Amino acid sequence: MAYRTTIRTSTGATPYSLMYGMEAVLPAEVEIPSLRILMEAQIEEAEWVRERQEQLSLIDEKRLNAVCHGQCYQQRMARAYNKKVKPRLFEVGDKVLKRILPMQDEAKGKFAPNWQGPFIIKKVLSGGALILMEMDGQVFPQPINADMCKKFFI
Repeated sequence: MAYRTTIRTSTGATPYSLMYGMEAVLPAEVEIPSLRILMEAQIEEAEWVRERQEQLSLIDEKRLNAVCHGQCYQQRMARAYNKKVKPRLFEVGDKVLKRILPMQDEAKGKFAPNWQGPFIIKKVLSGGALILMEMDGQVFPQPINADMCKKFFI
């Protein structure tokens, strides 16, 4: 029950209030009335209906505010995580090393090298893919993800 009544950081509202337009009433509050329950119990039925209609008309606004709050929260989290990211820009003619993946034939255990090469970048494709060629000019037929390469400095 607590997850329904706990305010989420990402939306700034409780999931229950976003769904039903009002805060959840805990069973303990029904048995031992809280100030909120006492306030609602003392108003007339017509007044309660009017307030309920008002709450329901504002629920779309609350949901929109929660979406905006969630987007701001996501941007803030992305900014925090991306603060230390350094982009790797590759250009045609750069020398790179290619990572040896564990499922390849070159992987021979924990003492084997993790990188092979150097290779020369023949072409940089959109989306972060590279076409590599060996030092003797033989071109690899398949492009490789730029995340699997690192620059080779002599």
